[in-house]
Amino acid sequence: MRLVTAETMRAVDRHAIEVMDIPGLDLMEEAGMGTVGVLVEMAGIDAGDRVAVVCGTGNNGGDGFVIARGLREFGVDVDVFLLGSAGDVKGDARTNLDFLEPGSFLEIADEKGVDVLAEALDESDAVVDAIFGTGFRGAPRGIAGDVIAAINASDLPVLAVDVPSGLNASTGGIEGECIIADWTSTMALPKKGFFLYPGREFVGDIHVIDIGIPEEAVEAVGIHQHVLTPAEAALFVPDRDPAGHKGTFGRVAIVAGSVGYTGAAALASMSALRSGAGLVTAGIPSSLNDVLEAKVTEVITLPLPETQARSLGTSALPRLRELTVGADAVAIGPGLSVDAETVELVRSLVGALDTPAVIDADGLNALSPDIIGSRAGEAAVVLTPHPGEMARLVGCSPDEVQADRERLACAVAEQARATVVLKGASTVIATIAGDVMINPTGNDGMASAGSGDVLTGVIAALLARGMSGPDAAALGVFVHGLAGDLAAEAVGPTGMIAGDILEFIPLAFFELEAELTEIED
Repeated sequence: MRLVTAETMRAVDRHAIEVMDIPGLDLMEEAGMGTVGVLVEMAGIDAGDRVAVVCGTGNNGGDGFVIARGLREFGVDVDVFLLGSAGDVKGDARTNLDFLEPGSFLEIADEKGVDVLAEALDESDAVVDAIFGTGFRGAPRGIAGDVIAAINASDLPVLAVDVPSGLNASTGGIEGECIIADWTSTMALPKKGFFLYPGREFVGDIHVIDIGIPEEAVEAVGIHQHVLTPAEAALFVPDRDPAGHKGTFGRVAIVAGSVGYTGAAALASMSALRSGAGLVTAGIPSSLNDVLEAKVTEVITLPLPETQARSLGTSALPRLRELTVGADAVAIGPGLSVDAETVELVRSLVGALDTPAVIDADGLNALSPDIIGSRAGEAAVVLTPHPGEMARLVGCSPDEVQADRERLACAVAEQARATVVLKGASTVIATIAGDVMINPTGNDGMASAGSGDVLTGVIAALLARGMSGPDAAALGVFVHGLAGDLAAEAVGPTGMIAGDILEFIPLAFFELEAELTEIED
């Protein structure tokens, strides 16, 4: 599903209204009446109930006036509050304000008006926030902050119109008071800030309202940001051949491990198996072989020459090349170490690589975008850095990475000729073509050692099953996050470990397969 910033949404609206001659008043009517449907369905509002609709003076307020009219037609007792003066309401919003009965709304101009609102909220069954729209930036000024605080303090079900007031629709940023919504009824397309923190915690359940903007208007603007829905993710899941064998479902080579880090190799290997790969072979330092064999029963282990520090040595290169050439996908990096000889090995291996690969952890620490981009082969590569690894990859600080996640991910994707998965809260996937996906699944319980190794295995398995780099990355991140969500439901986020995520990967795939069956039915 496509995502828009406030600027992109304005461009879509402008094309629909100015180029395609669709009246803005018609779009506002659809927005308001569509939101009435959401309120009735989700909050259970019925005739005789009482709802407070709090409006601003802009187009968001215009949507609110339509909502108030629609609720009254439905038999709901509606209190309409206008934050500001009616004289400041212009255009289509003014037209819809004039459609209301004279004297049927109250202007909030000072603290006394806020007190009247608070009293009305005490008698209401729900409240509609139609104060600020997608163009809002910064912190609410004057009594607007007090109005938002009063709504939040009411403990009523809250439906936000288009965007919770106080939230930056493009960045998810919040600089002052912000509506805490139970539902957000957003127009035409979901907003990018809904899926970024801290905004993600304020939007509640998102309902996208079709307000009659033609697909032509959306296509004319060109949108390169996306969020994967469960229905879309289900369509990505590779089919399984009922007559297949282990070779049918892909061979994965895992290049991983050093002394103290056999767990990383084990998690990545088992994750690949749990994600549907038919056969997984882990190339590891020879002295760690017995330990890994005890950890993983179903994984083939390949003991390889090692350094004095018990990491993979350069003399392992010929056998690793044989392993990777015979594989359908390769995972390089979990727990490898940054021993100088191991770094040299990784650089040599990646430079000649022509097998689809996911590179993570110390595999990334051994490389730069230039080195990855200059590899000999053209096979798909997926890079999965966390902010610290991304900082080392591009030569900046983790804080600088966090401040500019999408731009840096896209820049590295272009330079390295690879798909980039920049991990973290709201993981970003960037492709060579400049498309960006923000992942909607996952939770804070996944902030645990080894979680990234599990993700590496998932993506490697999907590459081995024939998926492209962008598709494997998108589905892999979604499934990994969904498995984390299922694990959190089962054990709670506080004590979750990477092994819990691993255990729920099959159920995550099962849920998506069930979703696909429902779509097909």
